[in-house]
Amino acid sequence: MTRRIFCQKLQIEAQGLEFQPYPGELGQRIFEHISQQAWQQWLDHQTILINEYRLNMLEPTARKFLAVEMEKFLFGEGSEKPAAFVEKPV
Repeated sequence: MTRRIFCQKLQIEAQGLEFQPYPGELGQRIFEHISQQAWQQWLDHQTILINEYRLNMLEPTARKFLAVEMEKFLFGEGSEKPAAFVEKPV
């Protein structure tokens, strides 16, 4: 059975995540209030941030940066794309 939630990011009722995607209190909050669609949008945005800023995910500062951006993207005012980022035409 599909779990339905009211997604705080998209402001719609949508399919919830199947499991907590991130540890701790933030992960629980994401599981309870973020849809699969919004989580996929974050994963796409996260990939842009990692690639454009050339983040090394072994470094604690890079992981902390992404955690802050994730919370802003999902629950706050949003996370900006890097200035140098250019969308590729489809």
